[in-house]
Amino acid sequence: MPEIKPITMPGTHDKFLKFFQKHVPPNMKVLDLGAGHGAFTKTLHEMGHEVSACDLFPEIFEFDPVECRKVDITSDFPYEDDFFDVIVAIEVSEHITDHQNFFRETNRILKPGGRLYLSTPNILSIKSRVRFLKTGFFYSFIPLDMKNYDGLQHVSSLTLDQYNYIAIRNNYGEAEVEIDKYQRSSVGLFILLYLALFLFRKNNKLNRLHNQRNLLFGRLLFLTFTKNSLQVVKR
Repeated sequence: MPEIKPITMPGTHDKFLKFFQKHVPPNMKVLDLGAGHGAFTKTLHEMGHEVSACDLFPEIFEFDPVECRKVDITSDFPYEDDFFDVIVAIEVSEHITDHQNFFRETNRILKPGGRLYLSTPNILSIKSRVRFLKTGFFYSFIPLDMKNYDGLQHVSSLTLDQYNYIAIRNNYGEAEVEIDKYQRSSVGLFILLYLALFLFRKNNKLNRLHNQRNLLFGRLLFLTFTKNSLQVVKR
């Protein structure tokens, strides 16, 4: 079978795979959400997991041993309640606007205690903060083409507390946070900006929230959300 190329930045799948292998035991029932051409689906299948795949454009999926179902993330997902052990969404969340439905539906189809693993560009890095100051756009975001609705543009830049807010509302715990690697540019900029950052240390609560080392220096965020065992109804 010809090589299936990921629709991500180079190296993203390799980094995410190491993160995934560290946390997920063998023989899980896994959904590859936003599977694209099927590169990570193929990897999961070869690892021995029971893999399902879905995408807004299933016609571009290239890994024949697994069926790719059409899923519009703004609508109901075509899967039963409490069905999957694990859901992975690699570089998906920045492409969608309805995160409420995304977290609600992934939670519904996960088993109690099941986990959602996602990767997304880290807009909270020093590099991203300086870029926003200079251009008005975070790292990995550019001005949107207002006539393009192909699902490939980066349309949503959420902070960690915003992800947690939506996740908790939909029966998850707070995110466990890891990164793919340190950005050397963020480390260098931190040294230059240290004095300015020191002046803001008085507000310790805010300082801890988004000034964790991983958030300041990481390129991509790897977030893990665990489904609560009991359903929590938010009114």
